[in-house]
Parts: sequence; C-alpha cells; structure tokens
Amino acid sequence: MSAPANRLATEKSPYLRQHAANPVDWYPWGDEAFEKARSESKPIFLSIGYSTCHWCHVMAHESFENAATAEILNENFVCIKVDREERPDVDRVYMAFVQATTGGGGWPLSAWLTPELAPFVGGTYFPPDDRYGRRGFPAVLHTIAEAWKKDRPRIEEHSSKIIAALRHGTKTSAPAGESATRTPADFERAVDSLWIHFDREWGGFGSAPKFPRPAVLRFLARASVQRELPEEVRGRARLMWLTTLRRMAMGGMHDHLGGGFHRYAVDAHWHVPHFEKMLYDQGQLAASYLEAFQLTGEAEFADTVRDILEYVLRDLTSPEGAFYCAEDADSIIAHGSPEHAEGAFYVWSAKGLERVLSSEEYSAFASHYGIQPQGNVRPESDPHGEFQGQNVPMERCPISQTASEMNVPGSRVVELLAAARRKLFEHRAKRPRPHLDDKVLTAWNGLMLGAFARAGVVLGEARYTTAALRAAEFIRSQLFEVESGELRRIYREGTSPIAGFADDYAFLIAGLLDLYEATGDDRELAWAETLQATQDRLFLDATDGGWFSNTGADRSVLLRLKEEHDGAEPAATSVSVLNLLRLAALTGRPEFRAAADRAAAAFFEDPERLVHSMPLMLAAQDALGQPPVQVVVAGPPEDPRTHALLRAAHRTLAPDRIVLLAPGGEAQLALARRHSYLAEIGPVRGEPAAFVCRNFLCLPAVTDPEALSLE
Repeated sequence: MSAPANRLATEKSPYLRQHAANPVDWYPWGDEAFEKARSESKPIFLSIGYSTCHWCHVMAHESFENAATAEILNENFVCIKVDREERPDVDRVYMAFVQATTGGGGWPLSAWLTPELAPFVGGTYFPPDDRYGRRGFPAVLHTIAEAWKKDRPRIEEHSSKIIAALRHGTKTSAPAGESATRTPADFERAVDSLWIHFDREWGGFGSAPKFPRPAVLRFLARASVQRELPEEVRGRARLMWLTTLRRMAMGGMHDHLGGGFHRYAVDAHWHVPHFEKMLYDQGQLAASYLEAFQLTGEAEFADTVRDILEYVLRDLTSPEGAFYCAEDADSIIAHGSPEHAEGAFYVWSAKGLERVLSSEEYSAFASHYGIQPQGNVRPESDPHGEFQGQNVPMERCPISQTASEMNVPGSRVVELLAAARRKLFEHRAKRPRPHLDDKVLTAWNGLMLGAFARAGVVLGEARYTTAALRAAEFIRSQLFEVESGELRRIYREGTSPIAGFADDYAFLIAGLLDLYEATGDDRELAWAETLQATQDRLFLDATDGGWFSNTGADRSVLLRLKEEHDGAEPAATSVSVLNLLRLAALTGRPEFRAAADRAAAAFFEDPERLVHSMPLMLAAQDALGQPPVQVVVAGPPEDPRTHALLRAAHRTLAPDRIVLLAPGGEAQLALARRHSYLAEIGPVRGEPAAFVCRNFLCLPAVTDPEALSLE
C-alpha cells in the first residue's frame, strides 16, 4: 500500500514530486510553512536539491523515506523542500551560509533556520548513521532539537549575526574613477596562474574530482587569440584549452554511444563520471568545442559539437521546441525491479558487450574503449563498489593504435567502431531510462539556443538554426510578458508564476544575440534590447555595480546577492558585461558600452584571483579594451550566396567580431538608423557582398566567401 501524498504532490517541480510520498510532512517554500514555524515556535529544516541529483536521491532513500527519521523531523521541525532550479534565490542565500560556516557546499543542502528564516546550522548530505567521517542524521536532528529547546535566544542572536555578516560580505564596489579595462600583463598573469594548476597529461585543473568549468575554457579561448599577448603565453593558453577539450571528449564523462556530456568526473582522468546530464553543460560545452573548431579547423571538434547537439535534439527537446533541464544519474537496474543504481543505464559488463557485438566488433570496441573482463573502473574511483565488474567506455588510444593491435587497416577499425556503437546504442535504448527532468528553464534555454544558433551558421547546418529559432519562439510565447517586458523562469505543465531571475535575462539575451548574428533577424536584436532594459530595471545595483540575482520583492529571501562565481553556470554579471559590449557594437548605442565598463569595474580585482573565481568576467574586462570588428554582409536573406558569406564571417575564432546583415529594404533602413555609415552598403554588381569594418571604416567589398578575412 503506497504512502499518502504530502503537500508536495500538487507542486509542478519534478524534484518536489519525488518527495510527495515521503512520511516527512514536507511543505513547499511559502507562507504556510513560515506561519506554522512561528505559531508552533519550531525551527525549520530546509532541504534543497534538484531532481537529477544522485546524493539527493541517496539521502531521500536513507532518511526521508525512513519512518523513524521522519517522526523525528515532524515532531521537532517544520520541514521545507526547495528545488534549487526553481528558486536559485533561496538556494544562494543558504548555500552562502553553508559555505561560509563549513568551508564547503553542494547538494543536497541541509540547513536549520529560525522561524524568521535565519540559518543557524547547515551542511550537505548526512548519512543515516555515523559513517564517512560524518555524524548520522538522526543524531544530528536530536542534537539540534535539544539545543533549540534549551538555548533558543542564543541561537537566534547567533543567526542574526550570521545574516548581518553575510549581508556585509556581499558588498561590491567599483574603484572610484577607474576603468575596468585590462592590460596584456594582467592577462599574462592570469594565464600563468592557471598554468600552475594545469594537469599536463590529462587536461583540466587540479586533481579529482574534475569539472569542465566552461567559463575557464572560454577565457582560454580568448587568450589563445589575444594578439597583444606574447606567443608563448598564447601557446600555453591554447595548450590548456585544447588538451582539456580533447581529453574530456576521449573520457567516460563523454557518452560515446548516445552523445552529450555527464556533469563531471570523479577521477583525474575524466573516466568515471557522475552520470547526470545537465542542459547547461551541453550548451556551454557545445560552444567551447565549436570555438576550438573555429580556431583549428579540426573535424574532431566539429564532430563533438554535432554529437552534443544531436543528443539534445533527440532526448532533451520538447515537441514544441523548448529544451528540457536534465537526465538523472540514477536509473532502475532492470525492468520490473525497484532497485536503482547510479550509471545503470550507461555501464557495461564485458560479457554483456560480447552478447551484443560480433567478435570482431567486440575486439575493436574493447581495444579502443579500454574494456576489461573484470571491469575498467579503478577502486579509488568506486569507493562503495557500485561499478564492480562494469566498464565505462573511454577512448584509450588513437584509431591507428587499435588498428595496429588488431592488424587491420584504420578504415576497418572506423567501420567496426561505428557498427558497434550503433548496436550498443540500440540495445541500451531498451534499458530503463534515467528520469527526465522536463522543466523548461529560461536561463538554460538561452545557453542552449545560443549554441544551436552559432553551430548552425559555423557548421552550415540549417536545422540547428531552426532548433534555436523554435526555442526562442517558445520562450517568447510562453515565458515572456509583452506588456511588462518581463520573463518567467519556468514552464512545466503551463507557465509557472515564478518570475525570472538575473541569469534568465542574461543568458537569454546572449542566446538572442547569437541568433541575431547567425540569421540577421532584427526581431531578435530588438527583443534583446527590451530584455536588457528590463534586466537593468529589476536587478541593476546602481550604487555598487553589477546585477543582483533577484529583485528583492520576495521578503522571504533574506539577502539580495550577486553571483560572484563563474561555476557550472556563468555569473549573470559576467555574461551581462559581454552582452552590453555586443549590444553597443550591434546597435551603435554608446550607453551600453559605458554600462559595461561600470559593471566590470565593480569586479576589478587581482587577475590571478579573478581567473579562478570569475574567468568570464576577466575575459569581459579584456574585451572592454578591444575595439569590435564588424562584418557586414549585404544581400537578401533567402539568397544562398548571402548564407555562404554569413558562414564565412563566422568561420574563424574572433571573440570581438560581430556580424550584421544588411538585407535591403525596411530592415536595412532600421540598421542604418543604428549605424548611419551602413546606409549605402549593399550588394556589389548584384552579388551579395561582405564588408569588414573597424572604427566605422569599411574595407573594400568581398563577394567570394573564401576571400573573406578578418586579418
């Protein structure tokens, strides 16, 4: 007999619904829970996570589904469950507290609050009994409940001081009268600081666990082509960037059968991943690999871009064209079994592979992807023995080495591996799939549609451009209010009332600018301008610079914080400075550039520190000192020759390039109102033409795409 549902059963969040049958008397974040805590003089137990979080599932199975533990919780606390993806504003407040008081953070986030919502104890995962060097969860609950009863005044006084300290620590101010423009020496020091931590063999930075850090990759891409840097420094940046991308693509963090990337690797070799797949990773990594292709022209990088985008189109795209959030790390081991395991959908025994593949296919696959009869997961990467006897495919060598070991031509190995991957993908598809979090988040859709837009024009794939357009149109129709100019954050079973946060605006604006430059559709640029105005109205810190994450309208959120870390997702302020610079160049409005300078100045600190905390902000500060290169393509949008020139304009990696389409007619007049010097630009002798312009001066027209150069 199933347990009765609690209050979370009526929520739209997949994460909250996962806990709807818990014996814990959960409340969603809101006045009902707060009032109960105040009226009963109980502290609040706050649990924050997300639906594809492995350790959230573990704690749920061990503690929240346990009747005895639930009884302790229900008797002593008001229990609130929050989806961090729905309410990043709530998550940031209590994550800041946990990080400040424990030195670490992560999910599940566990915090105990006064009825006035001030935190006084915090942590992350707690085991059901003493293990892993952590106290068991029931013992922690008893200790906190007893302390609250005996010493509540001291606890409340302490929690008030904590909030005051956190509020003071969020103050960021710009140096008076100083510009945020960086010097080449600053960039050189930043590159050298990364070089110290760079793993020369496996790529990435530091040891296990290893995260992709797309913002670091984007900084290194910029440094790789920063002409004012010495060639040696550019070479180091290029080596760190490309080695990391190559090693990640070879590793088990990359799904070699189904495409896309898992969240991170638990080891230093990118081999054994934490198996969840997040949309924000797919969007940012597709953009990183695309930039690597633009720099090198190497087909492997373009193939990885396609691999990511095909996965998203197949498994993370709604029928209406929006992109879903994530796929879980865990899944049911076998149909009809209640047992879940991390990575169950993705791992293989050697015997399981042999049953699916021919002997020659197995030989090629085992050689190339490092398959071992006893399993290829090292004990240090599997401390709990979850993957004993299992293999996580990882490219261990080039095709030529596999060919040599098999004594066959390389072309034959390519054929065998393609056949093996196809068979294994089809076989794997019959397994129970991981849970799909089918929320549509505005912010993450912005990251993803931008990657599709850029890939569409660089790779010449019209359907990628179409995917970007469909996602943008979904957001416009379902998550944007025309009258107010405001965004909503979430769509799932209808539009959520949760208002958009700063990252929803910043990431979507960036994606729309990518889409405008790929298509020349002025509608996307006009929408980006509207959204920037709304973002400034709702979130701009006019006193100290930058943008707050939330509006401050919700009084239950104790702090207006600014995201000051480019982590798994970039900080909204970092992205916004880059957006403003692009808007200035695309619209000819100097106030955008002035606003970018003011915002970037608020984060003008030592480059050796900033490159580790906000590498994308450091890249934005460098961009402030670089005049944009404008490539104007003049020609009808429907003309294939125009598209060929657009693609040529995006062919090489040039972070400060912007691309404008001068299509003639009314659209051209709109463009000329922004850039008067473009009023007379048009096709040459009836042929679409491209013009490279610097400081409002344009070089002679080019009609041959192969002849178009930014040099």
